[in-house]
Amino acid sequence: MGSMRDTIKKHEDFIMTETDLSARCAGFLIRARATRFPGDARYGLVATKKTFRHAVDRNRAKRMLRVWIRHNESWLDDDRDYVFIARPSILTWGRTDGQVAMKKALRYLRKQKIAPAQ
Repeated sequence: MGSMRDTIKKHEDFIMTETDLSARCAGFLIRARATRFPGDARYGLVATKKTFRHAVDRNRAKRMLRVWIRHNESWLDDDRDYVFIARPSILTWGRTDGQVAMKKALRYLRKQKIAPAQ
């Protein structure tokens, strides 16, 4: 398996736009948009203090997302950046549930047409 894609670091790259595609389920939300750097698509993880008061929970939520993303890497499109946003119930999920839900969400996003990056 190759290396994971780069992560999104800049705040403005996390901000949602009208043209973003999104897929949601109980444990997380995924947003996708055309990447600004073709051939170097990135992903970002969000677990806010508002959603998870304790750092240990924020870290766990992000770790779970990372594992599920890695498991479903083949479903990530090379010309899209993805932002994964953890929701509170993610902490109650098992590994298999998460992997299955992630695959479903990414497959759904793959079918959606995306606006080109500005």
